[in-house]
Amino acid sequence: MSLTTSEVAMLEDAYAKLENPSLAIRISSAVGMPVEAVTRELGKRAPDVVVEAVSKSTHKALEMVLQSSMRSIKGQEQTSASPRLHTAAAMTTGAVAGFFGLETLIVELPLTTGIMFRSIADIARAEGESPADPETFLNCMQVFAMGSRESKADDAAETSYYGVRVALSKAVTDALQYVAAHGMGGATAPALVRLVSALASRFGIVVTQKAMAQTIPVIGAIGGGLVNTVFISHFQDMARGHFAIRALERKYGVTVVQDAYQRLKTDRQRRELTIR
Repeated sequence: MSLTTSEVAMLEDAYAKLENPSLAIRISSAVGMPVEAVTRELGKRAPDVVVEAVSKSTHKALEMVLQSSMRSIKGQEQTSASPRLHTAAAMTTGAVAGFFGLETLIVELPLTTGIMFRSIADIARAEGESPADPETFLNCMQVFAMGSRESKADDAAETSYYGVRVALSKAVTDALQYVAAHGMGGATAPALVRLVSALASRFGIVVTQKAMAQTIPVIGAIGGGLVNTVFISHFQDMARGHFAIRALERKYGVTVVQDAYQRLKTDRQRRELTIR
């Protein structure tokens, strides 16, 4: 079996979202600031106080999400996702936190991450995932590890979409086995702790960029609400790409879709070389 024309277009859209993530571009567009300037600021070495705050807040945020459930997602029909409410909620938490500075990150981020998880889960449901399935829950969690590339110098094998999935596969499989046997109640179980650590190391890259963005004077003056709006939009796109591919994989199998994705990636790389 081969993908239809519309499915190839779906795959191309997913590829564009997943392989070219850029929080800097989103921020520069939102504030009217040159992307080169934003990229330069976000690429600076984060102060120790930022590193410490991000480390604590990312782990706390993911642990809280892991302890939550998807029971409040009513129904399993494939209706369109509604991201606006979640975006507005994330903007509100960011705006409130923006008044108090970096020290509120450890309080604000778990709230924002919980809101983002609800939006990611809504997108998953719209793409045909079952809210009651633990695998859906863990695939929603994986989205937080996507879109974390810092620069083109990063190892492409580890930052590409399928590379991230491979890197997380052992932790996700172990966590799925635990959840299937014991449910989501024990977040301190070794399998779940390892999953949180694996996700946090990648999620923290984007959270650091978010924190650094709020220290840029022109952005800080506008407030944390705008940064959080960009932040949640970034992960909503990661979710749309991820679950669109998951939908194709359910129809054709992982190997067929991954091969098509790799051909698309190779074609894009050849075009870029030709242009150069």
